[in-house]
Amino acid sequence: MPSVALDGDPVPRTGDLPAPSLAELGDRPLGFYVHVPFCVTRCGYCDFNTYTADELVSRDGTATSSRETYADQAVAEVELADRVLSDDRPEVSTVFVGGGTPTLLPAEDLGRIIAAIRDRFGLAADAELTTEANPETVDPGYLARLREAGFTRVSFGMQSARPHVLRILERGHTPGRPEQCVEWARAAGFEHVNLDLIYGTPGEGDDDWAASLEAAISAAPDHVSAYSLIVEEGTRLAARVRRGELAEPDDDTMADRYLMADEALAKAGFTPYEVSNWARSPEGRSRHNLLYWTGGHWWGVGPGAHSHVGGTRWWNVKHPAAYAARLAAGSSPGQAREVLTAEERRFERVLLELRVADGCPLDLLEPHGRAAARSAVAEGLLDAVAHDGGRAVLTRRGRLLADAVVRDLT
Repeated sequence: MPSVALDGDPVPRTGDLPAPSLAELGDRPLGFYVHVPFCVTRCGYCDFNTYTADELVSRDGTATSSRETYADQAVAEVELADRVLSDDRPEVSTVFVGGGTPTLLPAEDLGRIIAAIRDRFGLAADAELTTEANPETVDPGYLARLREAGFTRVSFGMQSARPHVLRILERGHTPGRPEQCVEWARAAGFEHVNLDLIYGTPGEGDDDWAASLEAAISAAPDHVSAYSLIVEEGTRLAARVRRGELAEPDDDTMADRYLMADEALAKAGFTPYEVSNWARSPEGRSRHNLLYWTGGHWWGVGPGAHSHVGGTRWWNVKHPAAYAARLAAGSSPGQAREVLTAEERRFERVLLELRVADGCPLDLLEPHGRAAARSAVAEGLLDAVAHDGGRAVLTRRGRLLADAVVRDLT
């Protein structure tokens, strides 16, 4: 949940959506994203909309927002969603609780939010319910309570297995703890477990990245996400790079690390189903993220959360205190919104669908895009067999240059 503010049109106080957007509700899956904006400390690379306890205290020393009341506010927004979304809507197929650090809240509070969604919207029989978790904030008992609350999937932020890399990232967990958490999650009954990794951290060598991959694979999750480090403006990491204390991540190094990940994960039985995500089986894929990449509908709950329904996209006020005040007044916490044009929606379909293993239909492309697709096949960036079948599908080399391929095709 990046912290960059966006401009847009005002959101009605009631949160009402345009009728044409509501009319599309029945044609694609519906999910919920729940943003928990609390962290113990802010990691040096993080640009997400998160707050430490000290950042939620006013000048007179009183708390402007708290973890203790957050579940009530999230439930209130779920109730708002129930009023706004039409009766002609599908049951919820996915819920993803992210942050921040969701597991700073009691498992029972996270369960109350899930229960509110279930009671108001219904959950599909095979609903995927995921929460992110900081390894240092969970233990076997906590994970067992998450499972009892209905969660089916848990995602641990591992980032690296090397202590010096974790120190540069300012991550607060001990090497080996994420692997232990996978074991605890399995014992608690979680069939689906993800480990998040980051590559390209200044000071990370090839052997460090290889060790992180080996540790993650040995822990036996059924899903691994690997993201290149992005130095975001305004972060402590960006300041250190600007002062020359740390080197800017190198594009060639990033490409080499990606190939190392893809090769190691493939050898271990993982298949890439999106540029940065690998799963051992189709069942292990993140269906919530696939909902984003394939144009589904989702309601984002929480400060700064983004939502999308039928071509209308909106985002909430960022600060937890402002978010709580809006809901207490019976108003939508939406800060602004935009209604996408047909051309904008077509562009986003190409941008997002091209990232997944099935790619995007060639008939989404304009004539110049179809010509670019033919050139991309000749350059080894798009799969020739898939192209003959009417789809643009990235090759491994194409995944390395995905952004450039999208620019050419659009």
